[in-house]
Amino acid sequence: MDSEGKKGGFAGIFIVMIVSLLIAFFWDKVALIKNSVHFILNPTAGALLNWNMNFGMIAIVLAISVIMTLIQKYGTDQKTMRELKEEQKNLQEEMKKYKEHPEKMTELSKKQMELIPKTMKLGMRPIVYTAIPLILFFRWFMDFFSTVGDFKFFGILSWFWFYLIGTIIFSSILRKVMNVV
Repeated sequence: MDSEGKKGGFAGIFIVMIVSLLIAFFWDKVALIKNSVHFILNPTAGALLNWNMNFGMIAIVLAISVIMTLIQKYGTDQKTMRELKEEQKNLQEEMKKYKEHPEKMTELSKKQMELIPKTMKLGMRPIVYTAIPLILFFRWFMDFFSTVGDFKFFGILSWFWFYLIGTIIFSSILRKVMNVV
């Protein structure tokens, strides 16, 4: 990890969020954005969904989850992240011991609060790499499923809920298998 990632700063994340919002806002207004994404995703993800909506979406969600997990693993300093989590765990255990001592609790709480920004900066770093592609994918999904109609995955879930639940399940499994913090 470079020194910028260790020092922190949310400038990169802020820029990516602004660009993501601009993409979402200009999706229908700037044809180049929409057409480029459709040019790439229609013959790939669209072909999978046209082949079989349920299994195609499972394949897409799995592929996105694998990519996101790999970016999370290699886009963060896993060693530092583990150390911070271990330190947080130790502080919580100490806080349980000193429930009856407000002055010690205050000191431990202060230490714990100092760890939160460090953990957030490390954990948020992969957003710089994934936010824009995810926004583009979501906008494409919205276009694709608006032409399909009111399709329900396995008879009950809209594309959004299917994607969300599938991503949670696949990501949990992949994070465990790949040992990602």
